[in-house]
Amino acid sequence: MTQAERRLYLIRSLLNEKTEYQSLNVPRDAGEQRKLLRSLMNVRMPKVADEAFLRVQDEYLQQELADEGITDLDDLRPVSGDLYLWQGDITRLKCGAIVNAANSGMTGCYIPCHACIDNCIHTFAGVQLRQDCAALMAEQGHEEPTGQAKITKAYNLPCDYVLHTVGPIVSGRVTREDERLLASCYRSCLELAEKNSVRSIAFCCISTGVFHFPNERAAEIAVETVRRYKVETGSKIKVVFNVFKDLDKTIYERLLGANCAPAARAWRGGCCRHRRGRRAVHRGGLHVQW
Repeated sequence: MTQAERRLYLIRSLLNEKTEYQSLNVPRDAGEQRKLLRSLMNVRMPKVADEAFLRVQDEYLQQELADEGITDLDDLRPVSGDLYLWQGDITRLKCGAIVNAANSGMTGCYIPCHACIDNCIHTFAGVQLRQDCAALMAEQGHEEPTGQAKITKAYNLPCDYVLHTVGPIVSGRVTREDERLLASCYRSCLELAEKNSVRSIAFCCISTGVFHFPNERAAEIAVETVRRYKVETGSKIKVVFNVFKDLDKTIYERLLGANCAPAARAWRGGCCRHRRGRRAVHRGGLHVQW
């Protein structure tokens, strides 16, 4: 199959899963098809997909990844010890684990083509990731508490694992509890990574964006927590502070005393706080492409 043929196969398979979707027309334009496919994947509830679908999906996502290009952590230079600063798309970074700023439902963002990192990671990993997260939550029996972490396979992402953590949502002024919970996100991810023999980890800017944690204080906590953990444990894990915004890049450069690695094509936006998204398929006015 060509990429176009794979894309149409996946779209038709997902449309056939829902009776109400079967009357939708598949657009001819490749860009619109990409939006529709991503939308269908985003709204799909966690459930097992058949082997034929997964085979084509994995081939499609792997080719998309190859076309976009991968940044290997081994090609980056540390800015301070084994700490790295990188501005780019975390879903294109080859390392031990990347951190997903998740919501308390832990099964991803259901809003079609939403620009949050939760949506991007679940989209480019494939539908298996949501199924794994749902299984973890079913076993746990309650929503994910703020400041803890879960680990899953990364499937079609270039990293080995995804660490999922729920950051604090700030309402008004930042409290000491907000700061403690944010630090706990970083510490929990580091501990879980090392428990699973992960040798490198890339952190997004947890709780900034729609969770409203001030960027500068969030970065201070991130750097302080990672440095304290490494001093207290003697850990040799490599840590990447991944940023998108120039504002965050400048803040981390100051905190780390560093110059950032060259930027790569990046995802747009911050965390997603929605537990469940819209069920309708939306294809219009979306600024994030596949």
